[in-house]
Amino acid sequence: MKVLVVGATGTIGKAVVNEMQGDNVEIITASRNNSDVKVDITSEESIKNMFEQVGKMDALVSTTGAAHFGPVAEMTTEQNLVAVNSKLLGQINLVLLGLDYIEDNGSITLTTGILMDDPLVNAASAAMANGGVRAFVKSAAIELPRGIRINSVSPNMLEESKEKYGSLFVGTEPVKGKSVALAFKKSILGAQTGQSYNVY
Repeated sequence: MKVLVVGATGTIGKAVVNEMQGDNVEIITASRNNSDVKVDITSEESIKNMFEQVGKMDALVSTTGAAHFGPVAEMTTEQNLVAVNSKLLGQINLVLLGLDYIEDNGSITLTTGILMDDPLVNAASAAMANGGVRAFVKSAAIELPRGIRINSVSPNMLEESKEKYGSLFVGTEPVKGKSVALAFKKSILGAQTGQSYNVY
């Protein structure tokens, strides 16, 4: 089984790679740096080049996507576009441009996050992108060809990220990276489609 993990050098990406490693699984890592393949998901050309290098695969996993955090009243349109171009369109473009590279009955798993369901101050732009990805996954699932499945994973803040993001997620109980990775594993190896796996 050949699995492409986009965002493999991030906290969630590393957890997914560790969880999926094993017999009969070939993992191809992709990110901006320090991976098998280099990719910038805000660039269609970069995404196309990545797929051309990787070729056919059984599973496409995205654990990446940037967003601006700041007060809505002070947010500029340019700052909001960070989440639009990366977390939202970047992930959707992975699907649109990568569909022909997914084997029959393969799977696609994207990443959203708790912010779309449990709003936090300064996180409206990230929440917007998360909600858009979830809606796309639910709708795309009913028409993807060749038995290809698509799901998303919506994690809370990871324990491994508490030091970096703990001040933003006040009063939130972090989750283990392994728990989040298992949700990705369920999406990759399971049979469901159009689902949002919440790890809260």
